[in-house]
Amino acid sequence: MPLAVVESIGSPLLWGGFLVFVLAMLALDLGVFHRKAHAVSLKEAAIWSAVWISLAAAFAAGVHVWYGPERALEFTTGYVIEKALSVDNIFVFVVIFSYFAIPNALQHRVLFWGILGALLMRAIFIVVGGAFLAKFHWAIYVFGAILVLTGIKLLLARDLHYNPASNPVVRLFRRFFPVTGHLDGQRFFTREGAKLVATPLFLALLVVEATDVVFAVDSIPAIFAITQDPFIVFTSNIFAILGLRSLYFLLAGVIHKFRYLKLGLALVLVFVGGKMLLADVYKVPVGASLAVIGGILGLSVLASLLRRPETKPAASEP
Repeated sequence: MPLAVVESIGSPLLWGGFLVFVLAMLALDLGVFHRKAHAVSLKEAAIWSAVWISLAAAFAAGVHVWYGPERALEFTTGYVIEKALSVDNIFVFVVIFSYFAIPNALQHRVLFWGILGALLMRAIFIVVGGAFLAKFHWAIYVFGAILVLTGIKLLLARDLHYNPASNPVVRLFRRFFPVTGHLDGQRFFTREGAKLVATPLFLALLVVEATDVVFAVDSIPAIFAITQDPFIVFTSNIFAILGLRSLYFLLAGVIHKFRYLKLGLALVLVFVGGKMLLADVYKVPVGASLAVIGGILGLSVLASLLRRPETKPAASEP
C-alpha cells in the first residue's frame, strides 16, 4: 500500500520567499559580517547561534499560526533531530581542520562554502527521497533499517577515529590534480610557477562536502520519519544546517567534554528508525516523538556534564 499523499503547505510563493530569505542571509553573512577573514570568537558564535535558533523559532510560530499546531510540531521535531545530528559533524570538522592545519581565521570560509554545497545536496536528497517514498511504500522500511543499523554501529563504535587522508574523494582528487602543502591566504587554488595547484584549504572543503553526503544518508530519512511534507522537511533541515557554522565555533573547543552525546545520538537514530519500521503498525504521535528525542539528548548532555573528568594516576615514587 503506498504512502498517503501529504498535502504540502509549501505554495510556490512560500518556496520562493524561503529561498530568497536563505540567499539573503548567506549574502549578509559572507558579504557583511565575514567579509574579512578572522577568528570567530565565542561571543560572536553565541550571538549567531541565538540568531539562527530565534529565526527557526519564529518560523515555527508562523507555521503554528497559519497551518496549525500539528505542522508546527513536525517542523520543530525535524529541526531538533537535524540540529542534534549536526553536532556529529562538529566532531569530524575538528579533526578535518586539525589534520589540514587550517587556522581559526580561515575555518569560517571553508564552512561557508561547505554548507552552501550542503544546502544544494540536501535539497536534491529531499526531492528524490520524497518522490521515492511517495511511489514506493517499502522504501520506508529501507530508510528505517538504515537508521537503526547506523545507530547500532554508533553504539558499538565508541572510539571512532576519522582520518581525512583516507577519504576516497581526496585520494581521487590528488590523483588528477596537483596539490600544494602550503596555504595561500583565503585562496582555494594558487600558482606554483606556471602550474595551478590546490591548497589544503580546498582539500578541507572537499572533505567537509564529502562528509555531509555521508551524514545526509542518516539525517534525511530521520526527518521523513516525522513528516512527508517536502516543505517542512526542507525548511527544518535548512534551518539546522544554516546554524551549523556558529554551533561549530561555539562548541569546537568543548565538544570533547560531551562524552555521552554520541550515545544519545545513536539512541535517537535507533528510535527514529524503529518509528519508521513500525509505521504501519503504530504511528507514534509527533509530540511524543519530540518528547522522547528531547529527553534522550537532554539526559546524554546532563550525564556528560555530571561525569567526573578522568584523572591520570600519580606516578609512583622510585
